[in-house]
Amino acid sequence: MPPTHSVSNQVPVLAGHDVSAADPALHAGLAAAGSALTPRLRSLAVDAGSPEMMETVVQADTHPPVLRTHDRAGHRIDEVEYHPAWHTLMTRAVGAGLQAAPWAPDADPQAHLRRATGF
Repeated sequence: MPPTHSVSNQVPVLAGHDVSAADPALHAGLAAAGSALTPRLRSLAVDAGSPEMMETVVQADTHPPVLRTHDRAGHRIDEVEYHPAWHTLMTRAVGAGLQAAPWAPDADPQAHLRRATGF
């Protein structure tokens, strides 16, 4: 099918970049707190802008979690079914310490800042 027109008013896909690099507010906030992006957070920012992670996010958004309250025999099971993309995203977030690190007994004073930066 021939194209009907040329689309020229859309921004290009922002894949393959460090999502924190062009965020002056993030860097100013970290500097004000006397901190900087750690290698772990920089890695997370680079992953977030990768084409693979962007596709994973699309898959997770397309396939939301599904609550299964009963099995086929009518027994209560209360299970949540997740698309594999959700497991990829959750594994990455937990691996980066974003789940509950600030509330750990040995958390340092900037743990909340690092968690907020990661999100």
